[in-house]
Amino acid sequence: MHEIAFHDMPDGRRIAYRHRQGDGPTLVFLPGYMSDMAGGKATALFEEAEAKDRACLLLDYSGCGDSSGAFSEGSLSRWREEVLTLVGALVKGPVLLTGSSMGGWLMLLVAEALGGRLEGMIGIAPAPDFTRWGYSEEQRTQLSKGNTIYEDNPYGAEPTPTHAHFFADAERQMRLGSAIAIDCPVRLLHGQRDADVPWEISLRLAQALRSDDIQVCLVKDGDHRLSRAGDIALLTAQVASFY
Repeated sequence: MHEIAFHDMPDGRRIAYRHRQGDGPTLVFLPGYMSDMAGGKATALFEEAEAKDRACLLLDYSGCGDSSGAFSEGSLSRWREEVLTLVGALVKGPVLLTGSSMGGWLMLLVAEALGGRLEGMIGIAPAPDFTRWGYSEEQRTQLSKGNTIYEDNPYGAEPTPTHAHFFADAERQMRLGSAIAIDCPVRLLHGQRDADVPWEISLRLAQALRSDDIQVCLVKDGDHRLSRAGDIALLTAQVASFY
């Protein structure tokens, strides 16, 4: 695994990343909410890229992992800026975006900005618009008032926060309500036992995307993470189909 490097943003943010050059489009992995590049899927994809001599870029959003900043200041717009800055500084040629959960929402925003450089997209339990369909009206009201809400975290001891700043920005980034002008090949993987993101969201996303080259793979016994050995093998096979 390549060592962690850092890219300094103009305002002083230090974005941690791992990057290797190689053949084919550069795979750029976008982690989920409060996740980072040390996760199982990101690590497996980077190791696969090393084994196959493919180009790959992992990163931690500001406020996450080894990057600087406070998570409470994070937003889709802020993290999109970081991804695009690193792609512009480090990546030559086409880009293959892979986004997990919230990273699947961010993937759409990055894809729209990449234009002709976009080779394809792979979504893993993608969660576009989750602040709209994933929260109760009471939670949305609290967030609209500027309050932070907390939810039980099945993956850790501390509750998961959603900050009003993230929510306000997310309200301007909704994508499922209209056609999404992206025409590249798209592959969506989703577990049907996902307790966090209903698998029907992948079907809604497939319908909203303008591309005709879309495949949705439903894993009947798969959970939200899709991190089992068989799930990882399915993911790496989808990645390999772009090379």
